[in-house]
Amino acid sequence: MTMPEANAGDCIGRGLSQSAMQTLSDLREMNMLCDAVIRLDDGIVFPVHRAILSACSPYFRALFTTTLHQKAKTDVEIPGLGENELKSILEYAYLRKVDINFDNVSNLLSTADYLAVSGVVELCCKFLKTVLSPQNCIRILKYARDHFLKGLENEAFTYVMKNFVMIAQKSEEILGLSVEEITEIIGSEELNVKSEEVIWELVLRWINLDPEHRKHHIVVLMSQIRLGLMDTHFFLERVKEHDYVSTNEQCRPKIIDTLRFLYDLEMITQRTGEVSTPEIARPRIPHEILFVIGGWSGGSPTNYVETYDTRADRWVKVEEVDTSGPRAYHGTAVIGHDIYVIGGFDGVYYFNSCRCFNAETKTWREIAPMNARRCYVSVAVVDDKIYAMGGFDGHNRQDTVEKYDYKTNQWTMVAPMNAQRSDASATSLNGKIYITGGFNGHECMNTAEVYDPDLDTWSMIPAMRSRRSGVSCVAYHGCVYVIGGFNGISRMSSGEKFNPATNSWTPIPDMYNPRSNFAIEVIDDMIFAMGGFNGVTTIYHVECYDDTTNEWYEATDMNIYRSALSSSVIKDLPNVRDYIHQHRDRLMEEKRQKLLALDAQRANHHPRQVQERQPQ
Repeated sequence: MTMPEANAGDCIGRGLSQSAMQTLSDLREMNMLCDAVIRLDDGIVFPVHRAILSACSPYFRALFTTTLHQKAKTDVEIPGLGENELKSILEYAYLRKVDINFDNVSNLLSTADYLAVSGVVELCCKFLKTVLSPQNCIRILKYARDHFLKGLENEAFTYVMKNFVMIAQKSEEILGLSVEEITEIIGSEELNVKSEEVIWELVLRWINLDPEHRKHHIVVLMSQIRLGLMDTHFFLERVKEHDYVSTNEQCRPKIIDTLRFLYDLEMITQRTGEVSTPEIARPRIPHEILFVIGGWSGGSPTNYVETYDTRADRWVKVEEVDTSGPRAYHGTAVIGHDIYVIGGFDGVYYFNSCRCFNAETKTWREIAPMNARRCYVSVAVVDDKIYAMGGFDGHNRQDTVEKYDYKTNQWTMVAPMNAQRSDASATSLNGKIYITGGFNGHECMNTAEVYDPDLDTWSMIPAMRSRRSGVSCVAYHGCVYVIGGFNGISRMSSGEKFNPATNSWTPIPDMYNPRSNFAIEVIDDMIFAMGGFNGVTTIYHVECYDDTTNEWYEATDMNIYRSALSSSVIKDLPNVRDYIHQHRDRLMEEKRQKLLALDAQRANHHPRQVQERQPQ
């Protein structure tokens, strides 16, 4: 893979123009006005201008200006340098550009480091950061450590943490690490794994490469795995009974600790005193944070913000709410670490105003208002442009669409939809926007359409199987999933997915809870449905769908009941710890208290149920 010319900056040097430097480079190649030569081991000679090389490298500056010699050093032999590498260094010295590709980056980086040409070192590191992959990241990490390139080392290690699952399955290089190196990786709190089983499988791969010399390391490697977070059957059948474990007496304490924890988990409500969460069951740090903002709660709009910690399965209140006021029936979109809150309604006013929350600085700011007021708005992002579609302005359901460019802070009208839609839902997939369902002022809709930003055109796609207003849709594994909503008669728990490849809809399993006007997002490779209205009351229930099992699972409820809320996911926040559950050592105690409260609630309800049945 060849990297295009990498320019260190727009200006070559203070007071020197590009054309002047090009002239000096031409003079060097013609051996004119040069005042020194560099000789290589194989006898090749490069004429140079000492001033130019001294300006870009303290190595050359010391070489050419040292007072240890009676006369100026003008004929220099540098052992160990390659011809191509020195050519690249000289090109950079004169023109501040260098061609870097995967074939030459290693030698070029070593040469630049040796000659103290920091500009080329930086460009090589920048190139390596852009080509990190599951197949080469371990090699780049080790190279960075061997050459004390701290910035590159940090970037490579972060890449390993973030993409560990793929690396564990595909990388051959990781099997060549020492026990100390692999222990550092699998023991990190930052390791991005949904299930500890993945780590166990990697440990087995690593040992199986050289069982005779590696199997005794099983003890130290097991101590880095959160065994208490494994599926119980997996632990009992695949870990506890494995030959590497069962034949090693030193594994017994770890196995006993895990069995004790699993037993305590089953009998947690019968324990007296506070139950602490052992190290083997403390979740790692998530790499994605789900934000839920605003909505309708307790008969009025709210500006409440909370985040979901997927690893701890806990909701965390965020103190930094929007002081401009609450809003519901709005949309949200993420670009970088910014969450954009679009349109909405506060019980009195229909908004065209938009707000932006930066999750890194924890600050809110106003951005440009839309051209139209939009409550029940649908929002999607393509190529870092935010699209706001349809909605209700207090008088009419709309078919208009506008897009926001955060770089210019401007909204621009684009092609309108084929139908008026409010309370619809939109998502982006493969560079296009899909909008589904909604209400046109007369009926709940089952139609859907797709927008091509390149052509600025809307096209109808096959209609859904059900009418859905107050619906939620999200892109997931190459399909558009459309879930819940109101069909004009009742709130729905059903869902269906559209496959653009087959241009067809197929049903998916029902949710546990019927709901409309709820939030939806994909996080941890699952679809999460949050809150909403079930036809009777506003709810705070959360459930998630995994298409590998084709099932819904219940997750921890949000902190407050709300509908008309909106959610977004931010990845790779540098201050992610500010938004996660802080007391990971108290998770078991929190669970115990919650179960005890539920038991007490059932006990209090039971006598009344008996009394109610007696007269019958």
